[in-house]
Amino acid sequence: DTMRRVVRQSKFRHVFGQAVKNDQCYDDIRVSRVTWDSSFCAVNPRFVAIIVDASGGGAFLVLPLHKTGRIDKSYPTVCGHTGPVLDIDWCPHNDQVIASGSEDCTVMVWQIPENGLTLSLTEPVVVLEGHSKRVGIVAWHPTARNVLLSAGCDNAIIIWNVGTGEALINLDDMHVDMIYNVSWNRNGSLICTASKDKKVRVIDPRKQEIVAEKEKTHEGARPMRAIFLADGNIFTTGFSRMSERQLALWNPKNMEEPIALHEMDTSNGVLLPFYDPDTNIIYLCGKGDSSIRYFEITDESPYVHYLNTFSSKEPQRGMGFMPKRGLDVNKCEIARFFKLHERKCEPIIMTVPRKSDLFQDDLYPDTAGPEAALEAEEWFEGKNADPLLISLKHGYIPGKNRDLKVVKKNILDNKPAANKKSDLINAPKKAADASNPQNEAKLEEILKELKSIKDMISSQDERISKLEQQMAKIGD
Repeated sequence: DTMRRVVRQSKFRHVFGQAVKNDQCYDDIRVSRVTWDSSFCAVNPRFVAIIVDASGGGAFLVLPLHKTGRIDKSYPTVCGHTGPVLDIDWCPHNDQVIASGSEDCTVMVWQIPENGLTLSLTEPVVVLEGHSKRVGIVAWHPTARNVLLSAGCDNAIIIWNVGTGEALINLDDMHVDMIYNVSWNRNGSLICTASKDKKVRVIDPRKQEIVAEKEKTHEGARPMRAIFLADGNIFTTGFSRMSERQLALWNPKNMEEPIALHEMDTSNGVLLPFYDPDTNIIYLCGKGDSSIRYFEITDESPYVHYLNTFSSKEPQRGMGFMPKRGLDVNKCEIARFFKLHERKCEPIIMTVPRKSDLFQDDLYPDTAGPEAALEAEEWFEGKNADPLLISLKHGYIPGKNRDLKVVKKNILDNKPAANKKSDLINAPKKAADASNPQNEAKLEEILKELKSIKDMISSQDERISKLEQQMAKIGD
């Protein structure tokens, strides 16, 4: 058991987890019972989103973080899908935009009002259609605005430009079996995937080629996960031939042997890894487990260092992981999980104990901020950029989010594109220019309708005043 033999220096050795008090949980939520190994929960500094059971269709709840306590059964949901929702992901560059993938073979992108929902939301900003089977994975590009990846049970990965609603890259011949998960690297130039054929593949999506792959990453037949770390290495979880849960670390430049391989236990829940690039800590949450184990990744042997385990009584149905900018730096909080039970969502806070009240800059290096480093077109043209970092010294104050605008390209407009780098989300209103005859006719129609409604109102006004006069006479 080499992982525990040596006591080594690390500021994270004493990280401890704590569940919040009951009144700070989100109660009476019917968490989805779909058998699918996604985390069912997505959080950001404004909202927590949870996939819920919905009769006839698919829905998820979006709650402002402060809306704790019992959630009314009639609380509005996001419910535009015709089949169960399988995965949701908040846009890293806009805290009011969320994507969902569903059994109805579509991906939908939603704009949540600033203060949350007051009515159920049925109209997405855009529907992305291109998969022929259910869509189980959605993942936003970490640094380019409006670039979204989806993976379906048709074994295809599609990368969309959400600002135009187009599928720009379709990787449909790389996987022969079901894709368990997809992870972007730090600057979004590569993706890695874990698949049912026991392979981990590293793919350059723009060149549409496999750069590296490893067969039998884990020998067992149960689902694997693979994620990129900040240094470009890959961390995987899976099962051994004897059905023991394993974790491993790989260098994609040489996938022959793992840098490290550890066996954990014989539980059968899929291990969902959550990674914090700022502290290099990986948290493993097994579906159906009641614990969160965490490890620090370093450059020295054994490379994956066991830190501790947070245990509780209840098994978890799913888990949300708060981005760094949503944490309370004054309390030395380095991670916050949103654990789904059968009927509630319980925040769990991970803290490093410190005596000082001063800002602990060793715990909070500059972290990825909400600004996109690239526009979608720049990325599709081949540019790369690291995340734009922000300091958390004075805490993170969410700014105003821009509305997501989708400008559908008109296929009939065959004017050559002037290669404009216009900001997609702030797409110019010119798209709806009233110069084309169709729009003019529409405008005419609206004006007519407006006039007739106004006329009707004024005639009703007259009628009301006549009736009031009659009432007054009778009263006298």
